[in-house]
Formats: sequence, structure tokens, C-alpha cells
Amino acid sequence: MGKLIDIYFEDLDEKRSYAVGTDLQTILSDIDIKLNGPVLGAMVNNKVKELTYEIYKPKNIRFIDLAHPAGRRMYIRSLCFVLYKAVRDLYPGTGFRLEHSISNGLYCRLTDKNIVLTPADIDKIKSRMKEIIAADMPFVREEIETEKAIEIFENQGLKEKTGLFRTRGNLYTSVYHLSNCADYFYGFLVPSTGVLKVFDLQHFYRGMLLMSPKREEPTVVEERIEQEKMLKVFSEYKRWGKVLNISNIGDLNRYVAEDNISEMIKISEALHEKKISQIADKIRKHRKRVKLILISGPSSSGKTTFGKRLAIQLKVAGLSPVNLSMDNYFVNRELTPKDENGDYDFEVLEALDVDLFNQNLVDLMEGKEIELPKFSFETGQRYYDGEKLKINDKQVLVVEGIHALNPGLTPLIADEAKYRIYISALTSISIDGHNRIPSTDNRLIRRIVRDYKYRNYSASDTISRWPSVRRGEMRNIFPFQEEADVMFNSALSYELGVLKRFAEPILKEVQPNQPEYSEANRLLKFFSYFLPISEEEIPPTSLMREFLGGSTFDY
Repeated sequence: MGKLIDIYFEDLDEKRSYAVGTDLQTILSDIDIKLNGPVLGAMVNNKVKELTYEIYKPKNIRFIDLAHPAGRRMYIRSLCFVLYKAVRDLYPGTGFRLEHSISNGLYCRLTDKNIVLTPADIDKIKSRMKEIIAADMPFVREEIETEKAIEIFENQGLKEKTGLFRTRGNLYTSVYHLSNCADYFYGFLVPSTGVLKVFDLQHFYRGMLLMSPKREEPTVVEERIEQEKMLKVFSEYKRWGKVLNISNIGDLNRYVAEDNISEMIKISEALHEKKISQIADKIRKHRKRVKLILISGPSSSGKTTFGKRLAIQLKVAGLSPVNLSMDNYFVNRELTPKDENGDYDFEVLEALDVDLFNQNLVDLMEGKEIELPKFSFETGQRYYDGEKLKINDKQVLVVEGIHALNPGLTPLIADEAKYRIYISALTSISIDGHNRIPSTDNRLIRRIVRDYKYRNYSASDTISRWPSVRRGEMRNIFPFQEEADVMFNSALSYELGVLKRFAEPILKEVQPNQPEYSEANRLLKFFSYFLPISEEEIPPTSLMREFLGGSTFDY
């Protein structure tokens, strides 16, 4: 018998020995791992690996399924590859483009705009996907010279990938094969198509909606929800992408390489300013009835700077905004609800004194003067210090917070008196046509940079808190986003090239023995696709300054 190495299984809390060079699939077949769904990959020394990965040194291993974020990404990437092959099989000469996440699925369309897909066409593609999955075809990865990869993808008409490879500068590239079809993915895939049995493909807008399994119920497909307003904002920013002539990282890198980034920054910022001005004009148009502006959005979407820029545009429009802080309407600590762990839950609506808040709003809108409540986070108690507030006909109240769009926050206020704004960083560029950039990643990167600069948090601190932040968003923000009267996309086409220079050194501080190392490593790989962009051209009122510093606004 050859040399043996020790492997510690975190799932089992035990150590076993295997021959040098044994792959994870072989190891998996030898142990009894009980997960909620099929094993898709593994965390090896806190780094994601495929089941084909071979072990040559002692390692710590934890197998992962759909419940793990890395496992879910592997599943969805692999499902996209199956869709791509099905499209190529049925429509030779064309492909598909993964546009964005919406309605609990991924919106995809054919690259040939002359082909108008019908529900019957979608059923054919779905049936072909099922055949590919039933055949249990392996996903085969090989490292090849980048020039050869460029040739392969040019022959398949995937010019976005070739543009990315040329600006990335790597000698070798990992290419995946599924039978006669080749593709490139930002991240690993599952071992074979056979594990991808749970999915759905539905007719949607001008293309199709690819639905994946629920995280905690791997045998059940996510339920489709209607998000018409979100779809409109994506369409708007797609038009903006045409104005800038940028849709992917390769386009952005070309701007940098050709030294044209200055103009692109100016145009991006001008588009933001134009949109904020349009929102202010809409509010002014209804100034006689709109008395309350409600702003909500997930973490690191730039709500604070947006609110300040909107206030300036409202003043230009002849209105005077007055901020009303939700922080002063917390209930006393002893009345604060607790979560399943027995800890105070400050994020639920019931943590706020909704009755007092609504009575204050009603009084203000009727022209009455109120005494503003204050809240001490040290004592956990409400108090009053004599500060009064009264508004006139030209003034509008502005409330920002996670519950701002929840109808339960303002039940006593008539809908026509409210103007609701939803803001998020809905990333407007992709890696390439088959690899999107999740808005969640965009916001996480912003938060890592901001937390490090202003809160003295390490990347590990921010990454470890992120799942809790996301759970709060899923519960308190996303269900109400379609209540908005208008949506504002705070993402800027150039920003990830700028954030690269700030985020990379912070992410490199995360050590291999830390649980957050895998996520830090993933984000570092992500930044390897970008050419760096200087922040010098970014104006002091930009939303980006909220995260980078150098803003002329007070926070």
C-alpha cells in the first residue's frame, strides 16, 4: 500500500487515512455523510473544491450541498451550462445570455433576437435539458492555453469571453466541457448532470426564467413571484448600458486599457443625477398630496447618500425635505421582541412603536406641532428633551429605513400622501454572457470597504455577519420592494474596478484557518478579472464616496 495521509472530516468530527492522490468522490463513497440534499462539492481547508479534487496532503474536509452558498452557486452554474447545451442542440448557431436575477429565478434570452420563443419552445428546451440530465453526463474541466481557449470560444460565437481573457492576461484558462459543448465559468461545477434533477424553465418576458431548488428544500423548486417594477428598472439600466457601450467586464477593461475611463465615469454619474432629478420632479408634480417620502433598500445600497442628493434636488424643485429618524421610535427595551435564540430582535417591525409613529405623522400632516421622541440605545428607553417639530405646505417628511415600504409601518397614512422609493445596487454589468455578477456580491464588497474604513471591521468580521444581514433583508425588505412608486439603481458601471484597489488588500488579510477564507478567496478571484480604476475622477457627491471616503456630505 502506498503512503497514507490523514483527513479530518468536519461533518463527522473524526479522522481517517487515505492513499495519496485519492479524489473526493472516492472518499465520499467510503463515508456515511447525511446532508439535506445531494453532495455537490466540498470545503477543503476552507476553500471550495470539486469532487474530482485529489488529496495529496493532510486536509480538513466538509462536504456541501444546496444549503451552502458555495454549493448553491455550483448547482446554478451547472444548470446554466445544461441550458446552454440544450439551446445549442435545438438552435444551432445561437446561444443564450444570462441577464439577471428576478422573480426568484434567472432571466435568460437567446442571443439571436430574431428568434421569438413561445411557451411551446420553452417546453422543448426544458425537455432537452431533462434528457441531458437523465444521461448523467460528466462536466469535464481542463487547463488549456488561453490562446487555445480564445479560439474555442470564438468558434462558438462567445466573444464576451474572448474579450475577458485578452484583458485578464493569464497564460492558462480552465475550460469546461459538456459532451461537444465548451464553456467557462467563474467558479466550480458539480460532478455530472445527474444531480441537477430539480429545476424548472418557464416562459418569461422575451425569454425564459430558469428556476432552481429552494435552499432548505432541495426537492422543491423556488416559487415564481411577480416583480414587474424590478423588471422595468433592469430594462432601464440595460438602456443605460447601451449609452455607455458597456455590458460586461471585458467592455469595462477596454475603457481602462484605452484610457477612456474618465468620460465613462462622468456619464455614469450624470445618469445617476438625471434619475434623481426625475424622481424629485415626480414628487414636486404631486406636491399637494405627497407629504411623506419613504426610502428603503438593502444594506450598502447607498441609501444615505441617495437621500442627501434627493434632498438637494427637492430643494431645486421648490420643496423642503425634513428627515424623521426611525431610530427614535424603538419601543422600550423590555418590550422589544426576541428571536429564536432569545436575543433582542431590533429588525422586526414590532421593535418599533408603530402607533406613536403614525400618530406623530398624522399630527404633522394636519399642521400640528409635535414633541419629537428620542431613544437612548445605552438605557434602552424613550425620553423627550423638548425638541418640537411642525411642517408647512412646502415641507415634506422623509423617512429612511428597512421597514419604510412595509404597509404595516404607516397604516394611518393614505397611499396618495406617500411616495415610496426602493434603492439597491442592481449590478448593470456581467462577467460575460453566462456569468452574471450578483447584486449581493456588489453590496458585500461595498460593505467590506466601508466597514474597514469607518467601523474598524476586518473583512472576516463583515463576511461573518453577512448571512445574518441577508436573512434580515429577505424578511423585512425584499418582500415589499414592489410596493415602491419608483426604483433607483445605485450601481455604477465603473465601481467594481475602483473597489478592487480598496478591497483586495483587505480581503488578503483573511487567513486560511478562518471560516471566512473561502468567501474572501472567491472575491479575490472575482477581482482578478478587473483592471484597476483610480478613484480620482469620482466626484465628491457620488454614491461611491459613501464607501470610499472623500464625500462632501456629512454622515
